[in-house]
Amino acid sequence: MDWQFEPSVGGTATYTDNANQSGVNPEDALIFTVRPSFSLRSEGSRRIQASLGYSLSGVARYGEDQSTDLNHNLGALGKAELVEDFLFIDGTASISQELISLTGSPADANINDSNRAAVGTYSISPYIKKRLGTFADAQVRYTTGGAIFENDVASNSNINALTAELTNGTHFNNLSWEINYSLRKANNSTTADTTFERVSASAGYAFTRKFRVFGTVGQDWNDYLSTSGTSGSSWSTGVGWSPTSRTSVEASFGERYFGNTYSLSASHRTRISRWTASYSENVSDITQQFLEESGRVFWVCNRILRETPDINPPQDPCPTGWVGPISAGRLAFELNNLGISIDDLVAANLLNISIANGVYVIKSFAAGVSWDVGRLGFGLSARDIKRLYQALSDAQDHVQGLTGSVNYRMSPRTNAYSSLSLTWNNVDALLAGGTAREDELLSFNLGFNHRFAERLNGALTLRHTQRDSNDANADYDENSITASVNLSF
Repeated sequence: MDWQFEPSVGGTATYTDNANQSGVNPEDALIFTVRPSFSLRSEGSRRIQASLGYSLSGVARYGEDQSTDLNHNLGALGKAELVEDFLFIDGTASISQELISLTGSPADANINDSNRAAVGTYSISPYIKKRLGTFADAQVRYTTGGAIFENDVASNSNINALTAELTNGTHFNNLSWEINYSLRKANNSTTADTTFERVSASAGYAFTRKFRVFGTVGQDWNDYLSTSGTSGSSWSTGVGWSPTSRTSVEASFGERYFGNTYSLSASHRTRISRWTASYSENVSDITQQFLEESGRVFWVCNRILRETPDINPPQDPCPTGWVGPISAGRLAFELNNLGISIDDLVAANLLNISIANGVYVIKSFAAGVSWDVGRLGFGLSARDIKRLYQALSDAQDHVQGLTGSVNYRMSPRTNAYSSLSLTWNNVDALLAGGTAREDELLSFNLGFNHRFAERLNGALTLRHTQRDSNDANADYDENSITASVNLSF
């Protein structure tokens, strides 16, 4: 097995006319950032797959608020086959700077760290996979992990989980079935401990190669703070339709103890366009959300973003070679360097909302479409994320957003890019400290990136941000310009 090590160093200089995103007392600032980083990836081994990316941002701010910071960003993924075709182990680790509150500054931590906190997650997960002839495939997995939040902005959590599943084998042709059991216990530092336990059975039947039906029945036994029920039976039924290899739609509806549930997953590809849509509902908490995100794996090819279930690249060929594997945190951190847009992150349901305490029902919708026409690339995406907090009588925060982007390849070495985003944040009075909060945020970006040499890239970005709020003291306008350069070795 070989290891590929790639160090790099980057730097940015930003001028902003409102470093504290204030409508009352805006402050000019000049902000410099130096970011050494490296990536490490295993190659040539089927039984060990690993990828690690780390960067350290040193920030110096010059203005009324003169300050310095060190911000860490880590994305690590690993998988090993300890006993051939039987015993495996997975691991993840991440560090990122996350948004604390929807009502505070939306700026990233390098510009304004007043509404950002470092969040670290980790998980280790050994599991056993066994093929029971042609009848079924069995898997039993144990996971330990957790999340650590800077300055106790949320409850630090340590989780232990057990999952078991039995899935139909190759003996079954048109019929599919699955039996699942899961148990997850979380010990929280400042909030009540939680337990989630669920068993379910699913079955499906493919009437043709293009059309199938499926259904699930289950039972939940949960223990967490809630003003309503935490346990009960569930059911769902749905259909899947795949008329071609480029088009697939899967939709379902049903009922769980917290109400009616719906789901959707749809995708369509043509020679010049890509269409996606998804909707899901589930019970979760912030630790579980961050852990799920840290385990996601992405690849980039010619501005195309693709997710894979493991650290192997997509099977589709890429003329220039797939760039990856890339963690979710690194995607957002190196948006321009990777040549992807905010639309791609929205369509992949990656833009998080804010750190939160307690258990909530999360209802999440994301959709996106992108076109590539010659040198032009267009994107349009939408998201709608609602969290209903179970200990607060379904008090909710709600984020809706629309984003459009245009990219133009001016030459083989130079790209121009722009994006326009509208976001609506709504926070109930119970969550906002007594008065409901409604904000509308507009963000416009225009920039250029240029490859000076094979390993040297630079970018220049102009940005305008504006917030209108029902809290007059929260309105603000900001204009900024950022120049950046990145050198890999």
